[in-house]
Amino acid sequence: MTIPMEYRQASVDFDRFIVDARDIAGLQTTNQAYTMVQAVLQTFRCRLDVEDAILFADVLPPVLRAIFVAAWDLEAPRSPFSGRTTMTLEVQAFHGDHNISPDTAIADVAAALRKNIDEAKLDRVLARLPAGAADFWRA
Repeated sequence: MTIPMEYRQASVDFDRFIVDARDIAGLQTTNQAYTMVQAVLQTFRCRLDVEDAILFADVLPPVLRAIFVAAWDLEAPRSPFSGRTTMTLEVQAFHGDHNISPDTAIADVAAALRKNIDEAKLDRVLARLPAGAADFWRA
């Protein structure tokens, strides 16, 4: 069997995504965008049980999937989905002074994600996740 194209193209696809995230958020560098993306993914992840997180991870491209599951403390308590403002503050608190995510960070990452993956597949998975998941990924 040949290597799946999603793995062959993983770096190219991630580079395209991270530039989109940078530009949509109005950030200066892809390093800033990476921190924002990591914070958004982890803020979402802490609201899911493992089974739901795996469903979500399966729609992500390989590099984003790896970021989503990296350094996961499975013993950490789940957080509830709360208002966008509360969750944005959580995103902005990630890595403290090394994070300059804008107030629109969640929507910005959602827009970049939707631009770079199959939106219909994403929406089908989000519909299976707990209440609040689909709203989280609204661009």
